[in-house]
Amino acid sequence: MPNLKSIQTEIDAAYLYGRLAEIEEDKEVAGIFKQMSEIEMGHASSFLEKSGLPPDQMPAPSFRAKTLNKIGKVFGYDYVLGTLMDTEKTLSRAVVKTKEQLNMPLTGAETNHVKVLRNIIENTNVSGSTIARFESRHKSVGGNALRAAVLGGNDGLVSNFSLVMGVAGATQGGSGVLLAGLAGLLAGALSMSLGEWISVKSSQELYENQMAIEMEELETNPENEQKELELIYRAKGIPAEQAKEMAAAIINDKEHAHELLVKEELGINAEELKGSAIEAAIYSFILFAIGAIIPVFPFMFLTGTTAILISAAASAIGLFVIGAAITLFTGKSIWHSGIRQVIFGLAAAAITFGIGKLIGVAIT
Repeated sequence: MPNLKSIQTEIDAAYLYGRLAEIEEDKEVAGIFKQMSEIEMGHASSFLEKSGLPPDQMPAPSFRAKTLNKIGKVFGYDYVLGTLMDTEKTLSRAVVKTKEQLNMPLTGAETNHVKVLRNIIENTNVSGSTIARFESRHKSVGGNALRAAVLGGNDGLVSNFSLVMGVAGATQGGSGVLLAGLAGLLAGALSMSLGEWISVKSSQELYENQMAIEMEELETNPENEQKELELIYRAKGIPAEQAKEMAAAIINDKEHAHELLVKEELGINAEELKGSAIEAAIYSFILFAIGAIIPVFPFMFLTGTTAILISAAASAIGLFVIGAAITLFTGKSIWHSGIRQVIFGLAAAAITFGIGKLIGVAIT
């Protein structure tokens, strides 16, 4: 029997799809989001009925859903779409797991809901350009920048909080803590920034090299590439003769054929190559630094036990906020996630403080 959490998940999805439909400029895509909202609301109504609750017990959109909507207004609704797609995948996995536990046969329809958007596009005769734009937007949110921001801030806070507490334990919160904290901030932020730059740049160079090889193959041996296109279409269920005709027509347009081969054969999304490695590095530096400055800030004005306590309190608040922010993507309880984050962060800091204390005593 569906529980209230399942009903709330469906209500939130319906609410967010409705907001997406309202702000979407393309009427066809707006229609897709509207239908998705209706589907989710239908699920919620069905779950409510199965639970034996009256219709007036239907819950309102949660705080999490409303917060995501506000984030969409500020940062763009691609973030919201990415979170919704994650939710759909989680629901599909839950259905499969439940059926396996109950020894119920899997029909293959359990994961269809993840593909509902694609099915609606096909059933509403959306133009090819709209499909391409929709798919590129969907793929672009997979690397959710907002999620990276939360995790980047968390890395900076936890690592520098532990460092600061370790030095504070060794020096009783002396002036050396500030120097160590600032050094840790710069070192960590620069390391994260360089790592992000290398990651983005190396991926781009790898994909560009693979794309260049594919173009060279297309120019030197178009017959073989045409055969590959034909096989790709046949693998999608298209009849052999029709697949052959489609491949023959596409191969005449070299740029289009290259784009299809790159996407279908190599699995490369050309949109992902447009990201700036420098921009990613800068954002990584800033996000890490924001988290890392929290435990250091009190030592800019204070020393000793007072500075240590204020630093620990400020860091605990920061950890709770980050834990709460993570629930925007996980759907878990804000209190559960926030308190868990605080416990883990304080535990790490306590360990380094204790080690620093032992080292300080030994040196003395």
